[in-house]
Amino acid sequence: MLPKAHIIAGVLFVTALYFIFPQIGLFNLAIILLSSILIDGDHYIYYIVLKKKFNPIEAIHWHKKEMENTSSLPMEERKKRYTGFYFLHGVEWLVILFLLGIFINPIFAFVFIGFSFHWIIDIPHEFYFKRTIHKSSLIYMGYLLKKFKKKDNKLYISSS
Repeated sequence: MLPKAHIIAGVLFVTALYFIFPQIGLFNLAIILLSSILIDGDHYIYYIVLKKKFNPIEAIHWHKKEMENTSSLPMEERKKRYTGFYFLHGVEWLVILFLLGIFINPIFAFVFIGFSFHWIIDIPHEFYFKRTIHKSSLIYMGYLLKKFKKKDNKLYISSS
């Protein structure tokens, strides 16, 4: 999903939380909102590593163009195309944040809520967009990355 969609969804989510659970407080709601948006910082880092450029506006345009290019492909081709390693999007982070929130500091619990919300709305989008959920696990993403081969400056799943 594009950042604008995550911002809008995040604002709606924390607004609903505010009315349902006002005891959470504005500070913690801000943590939830920011973490639900800033988790996508890994997309920017991926862009920096891949393109060796640091312009965030160019990164957004590049990701948007990549989404458009991928969505123009037939579904079977979309499934084969590797769209990036986004290290903050794995379920492993959710487990770590949950445990940190319980045992270390409750602030991590609010980051966990923000990451979880982001993840919950990303997974259906990924499944609809590519009929796959590459971003659901760091371990799975790492495994897939080993299977991908470069073709036409894009990564595709190899048949071997």
